[in-house]
Amino acid sequence: MLKEAAINHVYLARGNTDLRKSIDGLAILVKEEFELDPFSSNLFVFCNRQRDKLKILHWDEAGFWLYYRRLERGKFQWPSDDNTAPLKITRRQLSWLLDGLSLEQKQAHPVVTARTVI
Repeated sequence: MLKEAAINHVYLARGNTDLRKSIDGLAILVKEEFELDPFSSNLFVFCNRQRDKLKILHWDEAGFWLYYRRLERGKFQWPSDDNTAPLKITRRQLSWLLDGLSLEQKQAHPVVTARTVI
């Protein structure tokens, strides 16, 4: 599933996407509009116009996963740039987004890459 999967990158589709699209329609968007490989180990995240639903497209060794999230209250803090290029974010930022937070959390501890133990 999503938490156990080996994921290289997370890409957000800026603006809104018609979520009536299923796996094939979203995979075509990834390939043709984003110019990325839908069969890579990446997550591709799409949001509707009302910002209360999203879909995540993910390929693993055997086929596609399509995750769907609907909020009963509230909205996702979704980037609405006119830029058509996907926005590359971290898994940490995706967690914030799924929790209703913005992609920029200035109060969060910065990621530390430790090299040695003292």
